[in-house]
Amino acid sequence: MITLLIILATCVVSIVAFRNHRLMDDLILWPPALSRSREYYRLVTYGLVHADGGHLFFNMISLYFAGRIMEQFFTMEMGPLGFLTFYIGALVFSILPSYLANRRNAGYRSLGASGAVSAILFAFILLAPWAKIYLIVVPMPAILYGVLFVVYSVYMDKRGGDNVNHSAHLWGALYGVLFTIALRPGVLLNFIASLSQPRLF
Repeated sequence: MITLLIILATCVVSIVAFRNHRLMDDLILWPPALSRSREYYRLVTYGLVHADGGHLFFNMISLYFAGRIMEQFFTMEMGPLGFLTFYIGALVFSILPSYLANRRNAGYRSLGASGAVSAILFAFILLAPWAKIYLIVVPMPAILYGVLFVVYSVYMDKRGGDNVNHSAHLWGALYGVLFTIALRPGVLLNFIASLSQPRLF
């Protein structure tokens, strides 16, 4: 239910913000708004707005498939609001390095739930490394997807020039792994054991 509510809220706000530039400006992460006006809520609300329909669709479809599974895990471990707590924490954690690096850059803006979605995907990979994940239409083991995702994100973060915050993707992935291990340390041992027992999906 929490996953669906997050998707619904994100879709509604993003679609409205596509046409309402004032709303987009009020929610997007813009460093001067934090340093001058102390609008710290933007460290979360930037995840409610997206650049376009494709950006929104890719994030929400990924959230739908992985989020439903991880919501069960975090609800079991933390209670009814466990998944929401994890998700909001992922939004903040994934964007903080970018904000700190650009806190005096008035031309910098960031938006989208990609960092939080990365956290969910990597928490899922930690629990089920050999589960099937689709890269567009190509099926592959979750662990392979994770490796390719990290390699690509590191490369593009260094290369730059595509207006995508690959840093947030990487920090989100790290958050997902660290949070899950901290919550249930035995997950790490199970992950390592699973890697030694590859299976076809």
